[in-house]
Amino acid sequence: MVNVNRVFLGGNLTKDPVLSNLPGGTPVVDFRVAVNRVYTDKEGQKKEETCFIDCNAFGTNATNIHKYFQKGRPIFIEGRLKLDNWVTPEGAKRSKIKIIAENFNFVDYKKDNGNDSTTGPVVTTQSQSNEYDYLEG
Repeated sequence: MVNVNRVFLGGNLTKDPVLSNLPGGTPVVDFRVAVNRVYTDKEGQKKEETCFIDCNAFGTNATNIHKYFQKGRPIFIEGRLKLDNWVTPEGAKRSKIKIIAENFNFVDYKKDNGNDSTTGPVVTTQSQSNEYDYLEG
């Protein structure tokens, strides 16, 4: 049986990343990435669909994403899928798949004036030493 849980995606942050700490002090950042898909429909019309993906990163990756990324900034992440389950105050069961970003890369982008191409600083983006695996239960 093969078990592979690996995701690669590139897109733009939809809001500024939010940094907090787990009870043990490990930094965690929450952010959302919009990924666009352009395709041609049956009538030959160009269409675009957007997928909004919730993401988390931990440790040094969390602090670096919080420090260097803002709303609208492109990012490329490598990570894994994680299913979150919870029960609402009304008793309804809910679930959501999100990405745990284990590595990330800066992507060239144009500043607001459209003239300057900018890249982010060089930052080591190696996966952290499973600091967050205890969250899985």
